[in-house]
Amino acid sequence: MVSCSQCATACLNEKDLEHLRECIQLNLECSIICDAAVKVMSIDGQLSQELCKICADICERCADECEKHAAMGMEHCRRCAEACRACASACREMAA
Repeated sequence: MVSCSQCATACLNEKDLEHLRECIQLNLECSIICDAAVKVMSIDGQLSQELCKICADICERCADECEKHAAMGMEHCRRCAEACRACASACREMAA
């Protein structure tokens, strides 16, 4: 979730924001959903498994979008994509 917040902030500092709108939106959503998942899992919440699935899904979407921009040299998007892939994998394991 930290990587997503950092990526969104870095994207907002880029010159051409128009092509980064989807990236920023997914970064923000991903960060919020990951935070919620962590909090619900920490109390062994009744919907932990379902929330982990949702978290994995948004992390994969965020990673897919960030990888597009990483291919254009945006290092913050590369780091975010890597973190999101790792998070998605961990969440899928927990949800299984």
